[in-house]
Amino acid sequence: MASRAPSSSLQSEGALQQPGTSQGSPRPQGLLSVIQKLKGTPEQELRIVLLGLDNAGKTTLLKRLASEEVSTITPTQGFNIKSVHSHGFKLNVWDIGGQRSIRPYWKKYLGSTDLLIYVIDSADQKRFEETGQELAELTEDEALTGVPLLVFANKQDLVTAAPAAEIAEGLSLHTYRDREWQIQACSALSGEGVQDGMNWISSQIMSKKK
Repeated sequence: MASRAPSSSLQSEGALQQPGTSQGSPRPQGLLSVIQKLKGTPEQELRIVLLGLDNAGKTTLLKRLASEEVSTITPTQGFNIKSVHSHGFKLNVWDIGGQRSIRPYWKKYLGSTDLLIYVIDSADQKRFEETGQELAELTEDEALTGVPLLVFANKQDLVTAAPAAEIAEGLSLHTYRDREWQIQACSALSGEGVQDGMNWISSQIMSKKK
């Protein structure tokens, strides 16, 4: 796969992506922004699965995407589903718990997935190897063959957070040659960088429809 070049989002380490992918700041934000770009298309429903280790910030990210309050978050013991309806289109995002006891059940939710979002705690460097192994196993699943992958390098607001480029190297994302992928630095708590990831999702969906 072609080499990725960083583009500005959070400082200079915002995202690594395939060259030529445009990024902007359209309104509205979050999930609704994706639907706005899809209005008028024949496909009526899109399924996104959101995964990552426990405490990576998945539920905070999901609430941010749905424009909900993010000040009080409790760990996801099973799964959360957020659905956004607009212009006759439905976007479903499945947020599945990341505790070790739950991870064996991840694969039960992968069928008919259109896009995988994987969330990483950029400040929890002791778990980078563990989260990398989980991601590698996921992408080897037949249900996710060729499915675009968006990695959110979350918690970039913390001073101990590793840059997105460093995380991408540690995850060996450059070896993922069977799918489009991007790693996006973000802070789900503040919302910074999140919309850039959603813009990439929109571009992936629209490219499939061409």
